Amino acid sequence: MARIPSLKSLNAFPHAEEHLLKKTYSGAIVTILGLIIMFTLFVHELQFYLTTYTVHQMSVDLKRGETLPIHINMSFPSLPCEVLSVDAIDMSGKHEVDLHTNIWKLRLDRYGHIIGTEYLSDLVEKGHGAHHDHDHGHEHHDEQKKHEPTFNEDAEKMVKSVKQALENGEGCRVYGMLDVQRVAGNFHISVHGLNIFVAEKIFEGSSHVNVSHVIHDLSFGPKYPGIHNPLDETTRILHDTSGTFKYYIKVVPTEYRYLSKKVLPTNQFSVTEYFLPIRPTDRAWPGNCFISPFMLR
Repeated sequence: MARIPSLKSLNAFPHAEEHLLKKTYSGAIVTILGLIIMFTLFVHELQFYLTTYTVHQMSVDLKRGETLPIHINMSFPSLPCEVLSVDAIDMSGKHEVDLHTNIWKLRLDRYGHIIGTEYLSDLVEKGHGAHHDHDHGHEHHDEQKKHEPTFNEDAEKMVKSVKQALENGEGCRVYGMLDVQRVAGNFHISVHGLNIFVAEKIFEGSSHVNVSHVIHDLSFGPKYPGIHNPLDETTRILHDTSGTFKYYIKVVPTEYRYLSKKVLPTNQFSVTEYFLPIRPTDRAWPGNCFISPFMLR
């Protein structure tokens, strides 16, 4: 059957001309560049789709009666473990006696190597009141200094042991965790646990107590991705002086929610730091005090 010539004009899929089907080097280069661009865009869009973002929200904390965990990891290169004590006081000035604690003290040599350990099961300081009550009983303290009691054998041994440790350049690392009530208060690491007469025998004055320290880690709960604890790896070294470091801390309860709906309760905090040098007329002894004026909820 003869073909109708006018039927060719209705062909919707005409063949390309032969010179357009010829393969060239320039065409190959354009093809490769196109594939690279398409692959790059695909990977970028896939990465954007799979990336997670942290969203911050604020709400009112309605929880009551919970405790606040405090994780401590600090080094004192110039104070032996025998003279250091950890203490916590609530907003009324009362010692937190029934604390759940898990605190260790590690003896360090002058090079920072561990040479001994000690576990703290009781945070109550025997001589705390004698060192911190500056408004009452001054006459009583003066009278005690005039009639200094005779040391017993244990006290004499402790004085000799601590002096030997100071000569050897011993330090101490305090680490562990303690639970306190969610109320305003403070905790401190200092020599306040010593009897005042023993402390005088050891240091021969509060101005000779070197409270240089390194805060390796201080946190108020478990860590989550992206958390920033402002006191981590903080170093404070004193030379030919002494005093008290005060860290005013504001704690904010925080909940970190994972994509799996799991909730991690923890706390964030901000801090303001002060240093109070010891004056010759001061009765107080140096130390490191962490104060929480109030809890943000």
